[in-house]
Amino acid sequence: MSRPEDTLSADVHYNDSEARKYTTSSRIQNIQASMTNRALELLDLSSPSLILDVGCGSGLSGEILSSTPPDEGGPHVWIGMDVSASMLDVALQRDVEGDLLLADIGQGVPFRAGTFDAAISISAIQWLCNAESSDVSPQGRLSRFFNGLYASLKRGGRAVCQFYPKNDEQKKMITGAAVKAGFGAGLLEDDPETKNVKFYLVLTVGGGNLDGNGGDITGVVRGLDGVDVLDSMHSNKSGKGEIKKGSKAWIVKKKEQMERKGKVVKATSKYTGRKRRVAF
Repeated sequence: MSRPEDTLSADVHYNDSEARKYTTSSRIQNIQASMTNRALELLDLSSPSLILDVGCGSGLSGEILSSTPPDEGGPHVWIGMDVSASMLDVALQRDVEGDLLLADIGQGVPFRAGTFDAAISISAIQWLCNAESSDVSPQGRLSRFFNGLYASLKRGGRAVCQFYPKNDEQKKMITGAAVKAGFGAGLLEDDPETKNVKFYLVLTVGGGNLDGNGGDITGVVRGLDGVDVLDSMHSNKSGKGEIKKGSKAWIVKKKEQMERKGKVVKATSKYTGRKRRVAF
């Protein structure tokens, strides 16, 4: 069966008609509520928090954040970003409580470093795997998104992204981009081996002290069934394959670290790291 993201960009697919149809569907409302509650369960927030809703659409997931009861850590304050003006227009008509931003997540997350306590995304990030033109790559869009998301979260912050990968290659591309951005990552599979399978990418920003785990994702999902831990913080500890200082790989890695801190760096080119001839 064809998927809308295979043929159209999200801002084109979710026009006025589709946005209204999506929002008023009781089936969609129930599914969105269920997945948002699952994401909140995985975030495990103990107090009201500032949450970024990535691909917020018409605010269905945001309503769950606003109405989270105090005994479950809420209510939360949220900011939503989405590429579809029609979806955001419906959200405004519905008078949702969150602030809204029209933006393409494939171009990054345009907020000051360390702004958010947490982030959620429901059925959105798979759209990043489809580029609308030949000069834009899915890998580049995923990299800009996850690097921007990493920078926008506080140290020790968490994010949960529910998504529908088209295949294993797409799943690896998404999770790989998150790990490369610096996240500790775990992939949780709900309803496995069924047509209703749902994937939750659970992410942590290192440096915090979450329940004594130091931001380690293995502490967040310990004891849950069907978890594939993709924690970059515990990989390559043997010392083998170290990157030589001053090499192109070393320079690129440093640039990525600076980008995650919200710094502006020069683009990498074929000249990056190239040794210069000695001038006489």
